[in-house]
Amino acid sequence: MDEQYNPQEIEKNTQSLWDERNYFQANEDLSKEKFYCLSMFPYPSGNLHMGHVRNYTIGDVVSRYQRMLGKNVLQPMGWDAFGLPAENAAIQHKVPPAEWTYKNIDYMRNQLKRLGFAFDWSRELTTCDPSYYRWEQWFFLKLFEKGLVYKKNAEVNWDPVDQTILANEQVINGRGWRSGALVERREISQWFLKITAYADQLLNDLDKLEHWPEQVRLMQKNWIGRSEGAEVYFPLKDTNEKLTIFTTRADTLFGVTYIALAPQHPLAKQAAENNPALQKFLDECKNTKVSEADLATIEKKGVATGLTALHPITQEPIPIWVANFVLMDYGTGAVMAVPAHDQRDFDFAKQYQLALKPVITPTDGSHWDYTSSAFVESGKLMDSAQFSGLPSASAAKEIIDSLETNHQGKRRVNFRLRDWSISRQRYWGAPIPIIYCPDCGPVGAKDLPVVLPEKVSFEGVASPLKAMPEFYKTQCPQCGKPAERETDTFDTFFESSWYYARFTCKKQDKSMLDGRANYWVPVDQYIGGVEHAVMHLLYARFFHKLMRDEGLLNTDEPFTKLLTQGMVLHEGIKMSKSKGNTVDPQPLIDRYGADTVRLFIMFAAPPEQNLEWSDSGVEGAHRFLKRVWAFAYENRDLIKKENQAIKNNTAATMDWDKTDSKQREALRQIYDILEQARYDYERLQFNTVVSSCMKLLNLLAKLPESSNSEAIDIKPCMTHKGFSILLRLLAPIAPHMTHELWENLSYDGIILNAPWPKASATALKIDQIQLVVQINGKLRSHIQVPTDAETSIIEGLALNDPKVKAAIADKVVKKIITVPGRLVNIVAGDK
Repeated sequence: MDEQYNPQEIEKNTQSLWDERNYFQANEDLSKEKFYCLSMFPYPSGNLHMGHVRNYTIGDVVSRYQRMLGKNVLQPMGWDAFGLPAENAAIQHKVPPAEWTYKNIDYMRNQLKRLGFAFDWSRELTTCDPSYYRWEQWFFLKLFEKGLVYKKNAEVNWDPVDQTILANEQVINGRGWRSGALVERREISQWFLKITAYADQLLNDLDKLEHWPEQVRLMQKNWIGRSEGAEVYFPLKDTNEKLTIFTTRADTLFGVTYIALAPQHPLAKQAAENNPALQKFLDECKNTKVSEADLATIEKKGVATGLTALHPITQEPIPIWVANFVLMDYGTGAVMAVPAHDQRDFDFAKQYQLALKPVITPTDGSHWDYTSSAFVESGKLMDSAQFSGLPSASAAKEIIDSLETNHQGKRRVNFRLRDWSISRQRYWGAPIPIIYCPDCGPVGAKDLPVVLPEKVSFEGVASPLKAMPEFYKTQCPQCGKPAERETDTFDTFFESSWYYARFTCKKQDKSMLDGRANYWVPVDQYIGGVEHAVMHLLYARFFHKLMRDEGLLNTDEPFTKLLTQGMVLHEGIKMSKSKGNTVDPQPLIDRYGADTVRLFIMFAAPPEQNLEWSDSGVEGAHRFLKRVWAFAYENRDLIKKENQAIKNNTAATMDWDKTDSKQREALRQIYDILEQARYDYERLQFNTVVSSCMKLLNLLAKLPESSNSEAIDIKPCMTHKGFSILLRLLAPIAPHMTHELWENLSYDGIILNAPWPKASATALKIDQIQLVVQINGKLRSHIQVPTDAETSIIEGLALNDPKVKAAIADKVVKKIITVPGRLVNIVAGDK
């Protein structure tokens, strides 16, 4: 064994051994409890950053720990390879996206291997591989047959820089989630997936995700946005038509003073045909920010249409306006405005001098000034015909009953969630397997996969597929006549919505999934950023239910436990290339070794919190590993001797009752640390696991000698056992060094397959405890008593304590109060 810790040589040799013996290849084993650990797979951008290192180190520590518990562990890795950065690189460097992507994958794979992650590389997948996206094309056509896929013209979020459609979830503060460009509204023909058909399931099954962060569940709940209310039909004056609105406040129906339409509403467009001012306003609204957060804060603007609706119950005339704060894709794109009871409606009414009509009053009888702000709470109805005097909840029910009876409206559940726009007008994505035939219409391609041509050149940002007749010209699979392929490609979230299941079915080329998926799925521990809460995580849940309903899976949810790790910061700012504050992990690995980087990442902060980068912290982690190595070197002969005795069955038997009390206490502390570490591993609090390792090393370095000549000296045994515990506590975090030391010190087998250490119940049992002794409620002394001592024994020990005897020498003991396990209080008074 070398005296000096040499991480570069140790890590190289250890990784070679792991690779040669395929230690991390997982197979289905019904005799073991399975554990599927997965970290969100990376986009192959070219280099790992510290966010990657943190994410995958967390997953690797979890996987290795679960393996030590005896579970059959699967931890795969792959590449989320489609996406716009590859196209941007192609345009900038004149390199085909495929070439750029595969080169990056090769480089990043080597970086991941250098960090010693226990990935099952035999299952590696790449989403731009036709053998992968072939099956999502097959699945798309299955959904097409079921009517869960459709194409229509719709107003969409358009990113003018990336020249593609964005789903609502991909618009952040009015800007594209990748380009950062201000998003525009355009009407384009596109493909949709009916995620709204699963809205109730997606919402209700959130209750099953008890091991997900509450923040993520709440974000998804709000995004799905279930609202119970009513559709109300407002007749249009002087026509036979009616305008349908959706409201969640039927109790305010009698307070409606105007109706507001979304700028995209058909009635607004119709009214604008003879109204130049309105048409100008509609044109301006095409550039209005599209997120709900933006609509809530923008200046409220509107134009009167000149049209009038009639109140369905009172028949009062109600003016119809177009307003920039109404969303076309929520409800019906028309809202009944009640300025007295909605602050947004109030602000708009004030600006355009529209009427206010209060119909709800506070239930406590207090006065409300309706001219200063809206009263938005529930209350008691007034000026609402036969419903006056009713509380809001019962009034809403009775008003909807009346509307349904008179065919003036109906109950309805509405969702904020919109169908998922899955087509993109870019090249580097999986082709949508649809063929357009003049006679047969859109039909599914028969020969799959529809392969994306990889040898292409870019002219500007437009997709080269549109200029490749060799790709899009084909024959109709139904009638055989000339036809054209769809040139849009799938949204890249399509690929990442089912990859976790495909990992479980390696080398399967006959079907999308097979029975092995039901052995491994759901993923037991999923790890990734909270920024995916309403995109990837919601889509994956949706896809899982689609696959279940196709008979491919037999569970309802994809991920049992979810950890959303914090960001890596540098001087308080998130690391990013644009800010120039990134830290490349490779030089650190070259200098300190992968184990040091892993240890620092785990020790610097709890996984769910942000981590502040610290160069001195990395050096500190390295110093600790060198201390572990030095201790092993200093005690190598003793530990090897103990291990040899165990193998020869000549190891001394420990007689607990004949051991020194100080050594017994030290051994108890060792097992206490072990139990705490086990608890922290289960909670994924790896920073305190590292703290436990540091405490244990300090304890082992100061183990007491036996002070009793008649007692058995157990220091060699404690050193041997304690260090074996330390190595196993540290093994998931610093796997290379612990592997090397385990082997050099002749412990049994390899540490990778070593079981998690078990604490001795006897050693953990405390023989004595310390009690506080009070006299008349004031602390006077402490006494040691047997843990199972009777009250009379405890009282006798307290009274015979020298400090107590001195304090009550001239007093009379009137009463003794004993609180088991805590204190003795002696009540004493003058003689």
